[in-house]
Amino acid sequence: MLVEKPTYEELYRDFRWDIPARFNIGTAVSDAWAAREPERVCLQHFLPDAPPLAMTYGALAARSDAFARALAAKGVKPGDRVAILLPQGFETVVAHVAIYKLGAIALPLALLFGADALAFRLKDAGARAVVTNAFGWQRLQAIRDDLSDLDLVVATEPVDDAAVLSFHDLVAGHAGPFDAVDSGPDDPAMMIYTSGTTGPPKGALHGHRVLLGHVPGFQMHHEFLPQPGDRIWTPSDWAWAGGLLNVLLPALLLGVPVVSSPGQKFDPDMAYRIMQDMDVRNAFIPPTALRLMKAVERPRERYRLNLRTIGSAGESLGRETWEWVRDTLGITINEFYGQTECNIVLGSIGKLGVSRPGPIGKPVPGHVVAIIDGEGRELPRGSVGQVAVRRPDPVMFLGYWRNERATAEKFVGDWMTTGDLGRMDAEGYVTFFGRDDDVITSSGYRIGPSEIEDCLAGHPAVQLAAAIGKPDPVRTEIVKAYVVLRPGFPPSPALAAEIRDWVKSRLSMHEYPREVAFVDHLPLTTSGKVIRHLLRKQAADEGQEDRRAAG
Repeated sequence: MLVEKPTYEELYRDFRWDIPARFNIGTAVSDAWAAREPERVCLQHFLPDAPPLAMTYGALAARSDAFARALAAKGVKPGDRVAILLPQGFETVVAHVAIYKLGAIALPLALLFGADALAFRLKDAGARAVVTNAFGWQRLQAIRDDLSDLDLVVATEPVDDAAVLSFHDLVAGHAGPFDAVDSGPDDPAMMIYTSGTTGPPKGALHGHRVLLGHVPGFQMHHEFLPQPGDRIWTPSDWAWAGGLLNVLLPALLLGVPVVSSPGQKFDPDMAYRIMQDMDVRNAFIPPTALRLMKAVERPRERYRLNLRTIGSAGESLGRETWEWVRDTLGITINEFYGQTECNIVLGSIGKLGVSRPGPIGKPVPGHVVAIIDGEGRELPRGSVGQVAVRRPDPVMFLGYWRNERATAEKFVGDWMTTGDLGRMDAEGYVTFFGRDDDVITSSGYRIGPSEIEDCLAGHPAVQLAAAIGKPDPVRTEIVKAYVVLRPGFPPSPALAAEIRDWVKSRLSMHEYPREVAFVDHLPLTTSGKVIRHLLRKQAADEGQEDRRAAG
């Protein structure tokens, strides 16, 4: 844990890792608290039309023991992959904790995945069992025959299939203590697939130490959490590393109640209501969700908010959104950065004066982060290069599942490369420049999309925007913007010209989008990241059509 210090420099300088020789995520987030304070509330579930539900650490420990016993009785062994295809809720937490206690490998999957995405991950992982609800069970029907390794399906809701076992019957029928596996920090605990923004997703395998590796970054951007009254919520799916490891598991480890909410398409007004009704003090809200929340007028007048901290990550936050949160919600938002493979390694902490509009922040205590070139050499401050993290690092993945080549390619010497371009200034602040694949090359300039998207977000008509490079025979690429408009702003050539001029006057002549396309939605991963390679393909196809039309 972080020990509070008066300056960031002391915080970073004095931190030391203390990773125990034996560690199990499941017992750490349930049994350890249950032994001391069994009636302490660890989970609260928001219901829009009923009082909230609550679960204690004692109940979590007992139910996870029972479910671990049930899985073992059905033949699930240490090392087996068990998929969790569930929304936020108590059963999801019980399943996670039971899997860790058993020594199996949790495979969180999003209910938003289509049949092809589910089939790829379940087959690639060789999942032995799936825990899901009625909706997830319906999704499985189309691909069940192709999953040769899958021999156990457990449902948290009634389904019309005699072969599917009831989650609640299994828990009730296997009550009793369970001797958790005596795992070490490097023993596999979970596998989270990369979001697939640039290519096929890969299974990032993590050891039990990954939870401990998240703690300093988690405490940093929530300003020395836990504090009295802290209670945390995120709209992010717990199947994503952001929901699971930026919120759920570290909060349980530190004794902070976690608020869950029913799965839904993100609703800005409902987000404010959840934070009001559940007295949320700490929130993790990705940039895309924050931009959608800007559509709600006068939120502090309409909702009684008691927020202490907001963290954000997943995409570049940008100056416009940073300033909107400060001016509208009265909070200095703490941005942070990481990847599925190595998370929360850069961060901000407004309490210590480390938070600026634009830069992500500085290296989190315990992590060595640098900007390197292609040969693994650290670049001088102010240079643009690849963001890299030095190994060994407790938060770093064990490797890609059954893909040694991809694992080796992720490293240059002792540096884990991220594929993200950034710049570190003289004070140690890192500014995100864009993914290497996303950088636009136009008339000899290398242009990062983040700055353009941030500028676009400041236009009063723009709700969401993505900038990509469209192939061009003269300039190599031109900047093209795909824009989702706010309600009340109809698309028109005049508005497109106004948006182009908005960027041209605020950035530079070579960065403004020469083409603006209005769209109803942007392709997003389950974590809220724009899938730019789909937009690049669309723009390339449009370019071919333009050339054919020109003769």
